[in-house]
Amino acid sequence: MMSIVVNSKKAMVGSMLVRQLGPRFIATIAPATETRASGFAAEWGKVPARIGGARNASTAAVAEANAEVKKKEVVGDNLESGGGKNEGLVSYWGVEPVKLTKEDGTEWKWRSFRRRYGCRAMMLETVAAVPGMVGGMLLHLKSLRRFEHSGGWIKTLLEEAENERMHLMTFMEVAKPKWYERALVFAVQGVFFNAYFLAYLASPKFAHRVVGYLEEEAIHSYTEFLKELDKGVIENVPAPAIAIDYWRLPADSTLRDVVMVVRADEAHHRDVNHFASDIHYQGNELKAAPAPLGYH
Repeated sequence: MMSIVVNSKKAMVGSMLVRQLGPRFIATIAPATETRASGFAAEWGKVPARIGGARNASTAAVAEANAEVKKKEVVGDNLESGGGKNEGLVSYWGVEPVKLTKEDGTEWKWRSFRRRYGCRAMMLETVAAVPGMVGGMLLHLKSLRRFEHSGGWIKTLLEEAENERMHLMTFMEVAKPKWYERALVFAVQGVFFNAYFLAYLASPKFAHRVVGYLEEEAIHSYTEFLKELDKGVIENVPAPAIAIDYWRLPADSTLRDVVMVVRADEAHHRDVNHFASDIHYQGNELKAAPAPLGYH
């Protein structure tokens, strides 16, 4: 009796194994996953990550395969819709950018503040002219309180502020700011003046370092300005008369010449403020080192 029971149990287990594992080893038709993998086997670069594991698979190959599938799907949709076009939009977003047009049907070119480098320079100069005035003013009051010289730093910082103001006057002639841009200048200048005043009182080393980095950003902005001028995106108009008089430029100078000298000024201001911050970093006051006079 016991042998009959054991044999029946073995038969049951054997039949279960055949039902579960039989299709993998006995079936004449391979499973779908194996067929899919073998279909890509000829092109190893496009095999999905399941072959060799996700860690060993090439993400570039997967992206290429997905892009190819996406392109085929979009092209197929276009052909089915009856458009007769063989080109499709290959984009994971699937949305074509909207083009804004005017009432007459012409394309409306978005002239935001970011792309109008003249107005961007104007806004930059309204902020850049503040630190020199604040630093010079505080050093001036300190010199009066202590009855001591400043080592020429009062003159240096005030010259920096005056130079930045002339940058502003120059780009006012070029950009012709709108009323809302003038209002934005009021807001930004009011906030930045008070913030920088408190920062300079707390740590002149920090304040001068911040200005050094701001001047570096100004250099980058004017470099992009020059690229746009060279490409012809921005018209290289004649230089304003105020710029010719201030920088003693030739009479036939252009806007590009003005941007070049303005960028050179910003590079000088960057070096001066980093130098001032280094003096404070060493535990000294500005009067301990001669100020770089005579540039302007």
